[in-house]
Formats: sequence, C-alpha cells, structure tokens
Amino acid sequence: MTDQRSHAPDMVGRRPSPPARPHLIRDDQEALDVAARLAERFVVGASERDAKRLLPWAEIGEYTASGLGGITIPKAFGGADVSNVTLAKVFEILCSADPALGQIPQNQFGVLALLKDVGSDAQKARIFGDVLNKGFRIGNAGPEKKTKSVAVSTTLLRSTPDGLRLTGRRFYSTGAIFAHWIPTRAVDEEGRAVQVWAAYDAPGVTVIDDWSSFGQRTTASGSVEFADVPIDPELVFPVWSYADCPGLAGPISQLVQASIDSGIAAAAIGDAIAFVRDRARPWVDSGVSSAIDDPTIIHSVGSLYTDLHAAQAVLYEAAETIDRIARDKVTDASSAMASVAVAEAKILTTEIALAATEQVFDLAGSSATREAHNLGRHWRNARVHTLHDPVRWKYHLIGKYELTGAYPARHQWN
Repeated sequence: MTDQRSHAPDMVGRRPSPPARPHLIRDDQEALDVAARLAERFVVGASERDAKRLLPWAEIGEYTASGLGGITIPKAFGGADVSNVTLAKVFEILCSADPALGQIPQNQFGVLALLKDVGSDAQKARIFGDVLNKGFRIGNAGPEKKTKSVAVSTTLLRSTPDGLRLTGRRFYSTGAIFAHWIPTRAVDEEGRAVQVWAAYDAPGVTVIDDWSSFGQRTTASGSVEFADVPIDPELVFPVWSYADCPGLAGPISQLVQASIDSGIAAAAIGDAIAFVRDRARPWVDSGVSSAIDDPTIIHSVGSLYTDLHAAQAVLYEAAETIDRIARDKVTDASSAMASVAVAEAKILTTEIALAATEQVFDLAGSSATREAHNLGRHWRNARVHTLHDPVRWKYHLIGKYELTGAYPARHQWN
C-alpha cells in the first residue's frame, strides 16, 4: 500500500515501525524502574531534539519495546494494571527527561481508560492484545482546527450495508505520526457521538506534520486527514450511549496532563541548580564567593522545591483517589470527586511549572539566556503544555462543587 502521509524533511520515508512484541512489565516497581532507565537515555539529546526539531523515532521505538505502553492494561488481559499513582510517576519521570517525548504516549492511556469504561470484552481483548503482544501504539486525532468550539463535523457514514467510511480533518493529534491506531471523535448518520479507530495505513489516512508551536516542538501534534477511510465496525465505540454513565477516563486523562507539567517543573529546577552550581557568579553585593552561598538564591531554591513537592503530594493524592474509586462501582458522586481531586492537582502543577521555568533565569543569571544552553525550552514547554485546557476553569470547577455540590461536566478535560 502506498504511504499517503505528508512528512517534514527529516521524516521522508518514515512511518511507524513494524510491530514487535515488547517486554512485559509485571508490576508497579518494574514500571518505575524501566521509566527511570529510559529517562537516563532520553535526557541525552533532549535539548538538541528541541533545538533542531528532530522527531524522536528511535526513542519512541525504545519506549515501545520497554513495555511501558501497556502498564495500565488489566491483569485479566495480561497487563500489569499498575496504580494511577505509578502512572503519574512514570509520566513525571519521562517528562523530566524530555517532556515532548514524554507527552507523545498521553493519548494511549486516555483511550485505554475509555476502553475500560465502554469497550466490550471482545474489543478489550483485541486492543489490549495489540498493545501487549504486538507493540501497537495508539495516537489521537484531536479537535477540529477551524471551529470556534469543540463541535465535531467529522462524519462516520455507511457506504454499503457492511461498510463504514470516516471523513474529516483534525488537529492537535499528538502521537498520531508514530501510531498504529488513530482514534478520533466523529458523528454517525444519526448525529450521535462515536469514537472511531482508524488504522494508520488505511487508504485515505494522511498524517501531516504541521505542528509549529514554540514549545513541545517534537510531539508532532499536527493534522490528520480522513478521506473516505474504511473503518472496522468492531472499532467504533458509541460514546453517545455512555454520556450519562460515570467513569474515570476524564480524570485519568487529566492526571496524565498534570504529571507532564510536574515533570517539566522538575526538569527546570534541576537544570537551574546545575547552572548555578557550575556556571553562575554571585552578585556583587552578596558578599559571598560562590552563587550557591547567595542567601537570596538559597531562599528561592527552597521555595521552588517546597512548591514542587506540594504539587506532587496533591498529584499523588489525586491518583490515590482515582485508585480508590476504581475499586468499586463508579458513581456520579465518585466520578465527580475524582475530577475535583485532579483539578486541584492540575492547578498546582501548572503554577509550579510556570514559576520554575521562569525562575530558571532569575537564579542562573543573564548568561543562562544564551541560545547554546537552550534553557528557554523549559519555559516554552511549560507555557505551551499548560494551555492544554484552561486552568482557570479548574478553579471554577472546584468552587462550584464546594459551594453548590454541582458535579463537573464529564469529558476528557475534566
């Protein structure tokens, strides 16, 4: 089949690697250990990948082979079924090394969480098996670009009694260029919301690397076009029928976003401290011979670490809340509780990510702004990723819940 994708110059001829059986991670501790080993490798070259916008094809291959992509799959289907606390820490670890690379798998975990909520046993066995046994990666075809709302004009229509065809153009498609399955939202012939999974190499699928943001530059979160793409009926999920059913897919998706921001903050603080130790000069009025003895720098570092650890504590507490809720039947009340807990975490991880990436330069001094150091990537990454969904609405969500008991709307941003 002819490859119908559009590519950036460095990607000519590139497409997702042939599936291979990845390592099978057995438990939470192994997942954390594997993530730490990958992070040691991914941090090497992270600045260069950002500066030159080199998409991390080799690194994504290593990630897939490691087995981390399947760690939330239930034990009944062969997975490790790690806790959401572990999931949050895995994303933190990876994103502290390279947040763009670490963000690429985000949608895989979001759609796997949705699959747990709405999938049939046959659908779960098929998709979980593809991830665990074949190394399939799951991307995303996100919201439509030229609309003033998140309304969907992408359609799933029946061309023959047995044939379904998908047509539309989507943007913010993080991970799609590396994926084997590309899920997207569409409306069926009756105007109902469905989630549709298209094969990356199906005729009519075009992934366009037109992501041009100043931050998270190598997520390749550009466009996907679906031109009368044939769709397997078994890979259509009637999300419309579950609109009133409480679940945890939204809170888990938001937990991942908050974990990415926490990782960005940790990376910025770590680089700031390294720069102060190795390169920064003390201010002339400080009366000290080394920047690490400057009392104002000492205070600022203490403040940053306090705020980071506070954000992490709330993040892990939110993950524990989701884990606790997941042990029982999810109700309207418990689903709302999960959304509120994650909203609190996302507020704090957003604030520390922005504060830490700004204070890098205040601590390290003017020499830290030299392009060769590329420390600006931390702020660029934080500024772009924290806009994933507006944190100002998290305050609204929490305030309304606490004042009136109103439950948050259920969707992937809550």
